[in-house]
Amino acid sequence: MGEKMGDHVLLIVAEEEEKLVAGALNLIGGDTLFGRLWGCLPQAYFPNLHFEACYYQAIEAAIELNLSKVEAGAQGEHKIQRGYLPVTTYSCHYILNDGFRKAIEDFLVRETDQERLDDASIKANKIILCRQRGLTMRALKSLG
Repeated sequence: MGEKMGDHVLLIVAEEEEKLVAGALNLIGGDTLFGRLWGCLPQAYFPNLHFEACYYQAIEAAIELNLSKVEAGAQGEHKIQRGYLPVTTYSCHYILNDGFRKAIEDFLVRETDQERLDDASIKANKIILCRQRGLTMRALKSLG
């Protein structure tokens, strides 16, 4: 990957006593750093290491590289408290098995309803945060 993509790959690693214990693979495209893979040794437990490697170091790298945004990937409500607001993503798949396709369709209906509730909650919390900080509604629009 490094050979073909060169400067478009950013690997953030964590070491203990000069031994690699964890890493986060990121790809660079246009003005965006895309976080894609995370892994660590089974015996390597350091509280918040995942967040440091995948989010905080990614943000610092994006700033250093003069990139305008960091895309942390789909899923994970835990990302909201770290400043990553959700964005709708789209994909297209053809599922051959009728039963499996129906199960996915049913799940997507429920997930869509939940996402609408989550979006409304996030917007309400942003309004409260802006008011607490004395920001105007114009500033709210610039927050995402």
